[in-house]
Amino acid sequence: MTDERDNFINALVDLDETTCIELLKQRVAANEDPAIVLEDVRKATDIVGERFEEGRFFVSDLMMVGEILNQIMEVLRPLFGTGAMEDKGTIVIGTVGGDVHDIGKNIETALLEADGFTVIDLGIDVPPEEFVAAIKEHKPLVVGLSGLLTEAIESMKDTIDAITAAGLRDQVKVIVGGGRTDEETMKYTGADAWSDNATAGVTTIRALAGVE
Repeated sequence: MTDERDNFINALVDLDETTCIELLKQRVAANEDPAIVLEDVRKATDIVGERFEEGRFFVSDLMMVGEILNQIMEVLRPLFGTGAMEDKGTIVIGTVGGDVHDIGKNIETALLEADGFTVIDLGIDVPPEEFVAAIKEHKPLVVGLSGLLTEAIESMKDTIDAITAAGLRDQVKVIVGGGRTDEETMKYTGADAWSDNATAGVTTIRALAGVE
């Protein structure tokens, strides 16, 4: 990894908004692939999540990272194009109960919208019943359960169990995502797919939604 990429990651982790955005604009001006920038954002958020779980970061720090991310996405979003002219369908996404992390979710939402999906973002710390209500109201093709903390895995399972109990599980595909998710997480929670990478997550969601 280049020093420039390291510096960008460190600036985001250190909550150095000015430096982070300045480096971002330099990378965009150099016509760097925005997907590479997003990969660096993901690496930074993994570190942020680790520090939060270790007690070195607090909710206020996560909120600050989220604010910086919003600025990053304002710069990057136009670079991913406007997506398809025709709506590809609806996706419901949210950070599960007990987790206030929304960085990965916000990136995923922006990429899905750029790809032509309508995204219903339920926000953070979303209890299972809100996901159930959203499925009934919006009839999405896919539901995305996001979480950064290890404890979020249990919340993901509880949410999918609630979707099943409501008789809706066969009507929707479910993907779990976040820095702690993997194949075992998918199996444990009862999801259809998993992703720890926003750009790869779009590809997976496209497949789940039956979009070529």
